Amino acid sequence: MAQALSSGDRAPLIALTDQNGSERCSDQLQGKSLVLFFYPKDDTPGCTMEACAFRDSYADLQALGAEVWGVSGDDATSHQRFAQRHNLPFPLLVDRGNQLRKAFGVPSVLGLLPGRVTYVIDPDGVIRHVFNNLLDGPAHRREALDCLKRIQAP
Repeated sequence: MAQALSSGDRAPLIALTDQNGSERCSDQLQGKSLVLFFYPKDDTPGCTMEACAFRDSYADLQALGAEVWGVSGDDATSHQRFAQRHNLPFPLLVDRGNQLRKAFGVPSVLGLLPGRVTYVIDPDGVIRHVFNNLLDGPAHRREALDCLKRIQAP
């Protein structure tokens, strides 16, 4: 696994398909920030709370000039069910073999459970904030909103 990326690092290029088979590529965000959240597994309690928190603040995040992408190692079918069941308005990227997770250096817990880490990436592709907290999924939304407000401030 690569060394964990931190604030100030340049984010690697993201090019994965989402739950609908659409290619999502970070170099096509056209001046928007990106809230990229890695989560362990679709439809688990903590991941559902986290994804729904991002859903409930999606309009606020977009108003701050950001896109939101979720990432896990689950397949497209699992992502589709998860997104439909919870009315998620943002893409869930399929990270086969956890290649993107490895590129960002997202740590696992006890070497077994994939970590829950959110990155806020500015329009220039620079990571502005990293939040790592496995147990408090909704806190990831609060951290992302706070960071985006700081990016927007003059």
